[in-house]
Amino acid sequence: MAGLMGRANTIVKAKFSKLLDRAEDPGETLDYSYEKQLELLQNVKRGIADVVTAKKRLQMQAAQLEQSVVKLDQQARQAVGQNREDLARLALERKSGVQQQLQGLDVQIQQLEAQQEKLIQSEKQLSAKIESFRTEKEVIKAQYSAADAQVKIGEAATGIGEQMADTGLAIQRARDKTAQMQARAGAIDELTEAGTLTDFTSGGQTDLDRQLAQLSSTSQVDSELEAMKAELGKGDDQAELPAGGAESKPEGTAS
Repeated sequence: MAGLMGRANTIVKAKFSKLLDRAEDPGETLDYSYEKQLELLQNVKRGIADVVTAKKRLQMQAAQLEQSVVKLDQQARQAVGQNREDLARLALERKSGVQQQLQGLDVQIQQLEAQQEKLIQSEKQLSAKIESFRTEKEVIKAQYSAADAQVKIGEAATGIGEQMADTGLAIQRARDKTAQMQARAGAIDELTEAGTLTDFTSGGQTDLDRQLAQLSSTSQVDSELEAMKAELGKGDDQAELPAGGAESKPEGTAS
């Protein structure tokens, strides 16, 4: 069961990966990566700003402590001048504590300065890398667009693209249907001429009826033609008889 589930999981992952690969646009992926790098660069710049801000605060505190050291030193001198050794001692003790704090601040300030320099160098390197990546991604996007256009043109020209394949199938189906309809029309004409099928547009007549009707029509035309010729021939004879009779009248006949 574990092996079967493992195979099913592998198949699902493979199919899902294939779908993602089809849906992935390299240009969009590169643009997204570029945006993420810009966000990282902005975070580095904000980090530098935070370090500089913290350093400035420590420097302000150090300046205040330095003023306190100077003030306590003056107070100790005044106490000594007034023979107040106790007050002088107290002022010097406070001065020593302030000086220790000042030393601690100096160490922290130096650490922040080192961190600031390190972040600045990192920001410069990252900026250079991002700029290089931006140039490279634009080149890759242009190359991908050109290659994609070339593939589409090639697929359209050779007919191997999905859309052209669908068009080719549609044309082939249309040709097949046209050939089928032409064959069916030819078969119907052949069967109709053979008398197997009845042509209802001809008034229910069969081929034999049409042939007999044609023979009858031809015979009638011939009969009418002979009668017309006979009639015309008889009229010609009657028109010629009076002329012949007048020429053959006897000379002794009274006029």
